[in-house]
Amino acid sequence: MRVVVLDGETLNPGDLDWSPLTRFGALECHPHTTPEQLLERAEGAEILLTNKVVLDRSVIEALPALRYIGVTATGVNVVDLDAAAERGIVVTNTPAYGPESVAQMAMAHLLHHSSAVAEHHQAVLQGQWSAATQFCFWNRPLMGLAGKTFGVMGFGAIGQAAARMARGFSMNIQVHTRSPIEGLPDGYRWVDQATLFAESDVVSLHCPQTDANSGFVNATLLATMKPTALLINTARGGLINEADLADALNQGVIAGAGLDVLSSEPPQLDNPLIGARNCVITPHNAWATFEARNNLLSIVLDNLVAWQAGRPINRVC
Repeated sequence: MRVVVLDGETLNPGDLDWSPLTRFGALECHPHTTPEQLLERAEGAEILLTNKVVLDRSVIEALPALRYIGVTATGVNVVDLDAAAERGIVVTNTPAYGPESVAQMAMAHLLHHSSAVAEHHQAVLQGQWSAATQFCFWNRPLMGLAGKTFGVMGFGAIGQAAARMARGFSMNIQVHTRSPIEGLPDGYRWVDQATLFAESDVVSLHCPQTDANSGFVNATLLATMKPTALLINTARGGLINEADLADALNQGVIAGAGLDVLSSEPPQLDNPLIGARNCVITPHNAWATFEARNNLLSIVLDNLVAWQAGRPINRVC
């Protein structure tokens, strides 16, 4: 069989080992693939691995040898599942490979806002501490986390990991999911969406994006939040109306935002959130710890082993 990795550089910039994939056939790894290169590279492949390269109906129908598509991510919107199903092509994804890593980034944004570590480090480098009249200084109010309320929107593996970490800071946890949850641990409570946004000191988004919730974090909802509140998003950028959030930040409706995702990635330089007041943006790398990527590759291999044995796992089609 012929195995082609279409865009392997994100998962493996060189610190992981692709060689176990050779057990499934002749291996060809590409760091990235443009739409113009796709059909030539995929021609004759029985197995395709993709992260963000789109395999739409026209591509799938042009590849008669294709038997298996492995998405090296959790979301499978890059594959036309109907077209794959019609051809009998198995499609798998890689779920839950790094919930702690993504939750860790949510905590990094939380601590960046509450303790202003980077901001004060820069102030020290600029000589502000050396020029201070007291033994210490701070450029803006610092926020203690104990006793504050951490709101979790979505309570899958990542949301649960973020809640556990926030609980470690002695924060109270509010959870919102589509259906109420009973039997939550001490310090947790399920609330409706309106309560989550109105009462939380921090709202952290951990829900999937659907047609129903795209852009649901808008001006109306942001106006219900505390003016001291922080919004964190390590889920999907499209959950937020970015122009509304930029306005809310610039006008002081909420205190700050920590974002690891934007609606378009890489973003356009004129994205309204780039440079917005108290908005810190990381480049969608919450998932990218070595440990999470190594686990992701292990799941990719397990998926292929199970498929080859006739018992596919993590199958979405």
